[in-house]
Parts: sequence; structure tokens; C-alpha cells
Amino acid sequence: MKKILLSLCMFLSLCACSPKQEEVTITLAAAASLENAFEEEIIPAIEELYPNVTIEGVYDSSGKLQMQIESGLNADIFFSAATKQMNTLVDEDYIQKDHVVNLLENKLVLIKGKGSQCDVTELSNIQNADMIALGDSEIVPAGQYAKEALTNLNVWDAIQNKVSFASNVTEVLSWVESGSAQVGIVYKTDAISSDKIEIIEECDSSLLQSPVIYPVASLNDDEMTQKVLDYICSQDALDVFRKYGFNVYEEN
Repeated sequence: MKKILLSLCMFLSLCACSPKQEEVTITLAAAASLENAFEEEIIPAIEELYPNVTIEGVYDSSGKLQMQIESGLNADIFFSAATKQMNTLVDEDYIQKDHVVNLLENKLVLIKGKGSQCDVTELSNIQNADMIALGDSEIVPAGQYAKEALTNLNVWDAIQNKVSFASNVTEVLSWVESGSAQVGIVYKTDAISSDKIEIIEECDSSLLQSPVIYPVASLNDDEMTQKVLDYICSQDALDVFRKYGFNVYEEN
């Protein structure tokens, strides 16, 4: 009996002395097109794996996130929808170049509202629409890619009086869903997430100088930040991204 009591006392003593895991908050600044995959599956999986960790997602256009980081947003991880914004933060020493991983690839698509009788049948006759929704090409990667493709099709100048520019790709999708715009250009992942729109055409890769690459990187050397980043790059997370329509980027 004494031995049992002694063992119990030792166990309770060890429990009392064991340090409680420190609560950690990791701020993830990610492109708006990644929100569903993160919020619905990847973040819950990370928080289950690391119970002391809370992931706070900040989602917007990559250009706006870049500006927020430059203005003091204390982000731990940046997941961009284009290499331009990531490269700028590397050049400005917010991110180390060797921290960057080109992880995912997306596709650009032309969409319309489901059941819409719009006369647009492809990107080359997008000017047939009365109202077109595009991301702002100054801050929204999807808008930058759209401008590049439409310029190469020689229709960019012809649509300027028909375009409404959105602050992120989610807003473009919303405008087409609601009928505020007849057509819009978004990522394929956004299009397949909605049951209110139809894909008219996928943008041919020949119209873009480079593929739609999503790079991710940490902004610090914190151990837990690295563990979260490792999970984002893991096979489990990649399977989720594929489920939401992304491709895993493979450099040629």
C-alpha cells in the first residue's frame, strides 16, 4: 500500500512539475482563393495536431497582403497567388529567398452566371458582355493575369468602358454570382467552389508569360512557424489543395 501511495505521489509530483505547453498564435496571410481550403480543412487539422497552436488566417488579394506586411502586419507565413508579390518582399528583406517554396499552380477561367444567356463564348469575344468583372491589375494577381491574357488577345483596350475592377478575386466571383457582372475572370479553384456560375473557357497557357504559381514562405525562424509551414507543404495538405482544384506545382 505504501509503495502504491509513493508511486501515486511521484506521479502527481511529476505532473505538477511538467511545464504547460505555451499557447502560440500563428498568423497566416494567404491569397483569398486559398481561404476555403485553409478554413474548412487545413487549419483544423493543424490545430488538432498541435493543440496549443491557434492559426489566424488573414485573406485578401496578394497585393493587399504584401502592402499590409510592409505596413506592419505581423504575419508569420505568407502564401501568395503570384510570384511578383513574394519576390518584392524578398527584395525588401521581409522574407529570405531560401524560405520560399513554389507550392501550387492554378488556372485562369472565364465565367458567367449559371443559366446566363450572355453572348460571350470565349475570352476573345469578352467585349460582347455589357459588364465585366476583373481583379484590379495593380494589386490582384488574377487581375494581372487577366490583363496579360486579354492584351495578348488584343481585346484589353476595347473593354475598358465595360470593366468593374474588384479588390480581390472573391469579389469578382461574387459580382458574377449576383448578376452585377455578366462575366468575370477568376481562378479555376474559385469557379468550382460555386454552384451559381459556369465556366465558359479556361485560359490557354500560351496567353501568359508564366504559369499561375502560388509560392509560400515563412517570415521568421520560429520553430512552431516552421512546423506549420511543413504541414502546409506536406502530402496531407497537398491532397486537400488538390481536392479544392489546385495542382501541385512541378518545375519543368
